[in-house]
Parts: sequence; structure tokens; C-alpha cells
Amino acid sequence: MNFSRNVRLFILLLLLGWTAGCDQTSKHLARTGLDHFNSVTLPGGFAELRLAENPGSFLSLGDSLPKPLRNALFTVATGVCLLGLFAYLVYYRVGPYHFIGLALIWAGGTSNLIDRISRQGLVTDFLVIRVGPLHTGIFNVADVMVMLGLSLLFYECCKRRQTGAPQRPS
Repeated sequence: MNFSRNVRLFILLLLLGWTAGCDQTSKHLARTGLDHFNSVTLPGGFAELRLAENPGSFLSLGDSLPKPLRNALFTVATGVCLLGLFAYLVYYRVGPYHFIGLALIWAGGTSNLIDRISRQGLVTDFLVIRVGPLHTGIFNVADVMVMLGLSLLFYECCKRRQTGAPQRPS
């Protein structure tokens, strides 16, 4: 992006404030309004609210690892990677889709990291989407931001392939 470093930093912090604010508020509401044994089906049956405390990562991957290894991977290593991504986004100029996609991933990952640090290695999940017999895994607002970011990066990649544009912005 042709924005200055200060503008990129401002955008990142604004996005983090918005993402973490929405995510942490929705998680708090889920923890205070839902329980682990019952779920709430929203009108139309399209979504279900169900409280889950996830010790693993995406789709509970790694939840059966020993706790010290889980903490090392999902808290320490993730924190280091998010710091590296933050530095990359602040110090390097990239295209707009690339910047926004990675910024969404960073903001969502950081909000989930806040959960891990403040909740003894657990991340609160509470939402399941249903379409007929198909349904998603249980997720949260931060996960949505990560998926939006990945979708933007995928879109950018497909767009470049169709236009034959170079892989690195000039």
C-alpha cells in the first residue's frame, strides 16, 4: 500500500480494536449467557449458539497434545508469529488486498491469543452455522476475521493468475 508507516500502524490498531472489541464482547456474552450442556437454535435454524472452551486450534486440532506443548505451540509460538506478522505489515509496503487480508488474520489471531493468555490456554467458541444437514465447526468472531483475511488472500492470488500480474506489487 502507498500509505506511510504511521497510517499502516493506525489501520492495524484500529482493526485490532474493532476485532478484539467485538470478539471479546461476544465471547463474554456467550460465557455469561450460554452453558456447556444446552444450545440455543436461532430462528430459522440457520445458526446455533453453543458454548465451548477450545484448548486446540482450528477445529480443535491439537487439543489432545500435552498441556505444556499446547501452550508452547498455541500461545508462545503463535504470539511470536503474530509479532512477526505485525512487523511485516508495519514496515513493508504490500498491495491493498494483501495488506487487508493479512491484517484481518493478524487481528483475529491476536484476539484469540488474548483469550488463550487470559483463560489458561483456552479459546471461547460459541457459534455453529447450519445449512440443511451440513454444518460448520464451532467458531467465534475472531475466527471469522481470520477466514475473511484468508479469503481476501485467495481472491488476490486468483486475480493475479487470471491477469498474469506479477506476484509482488511494485
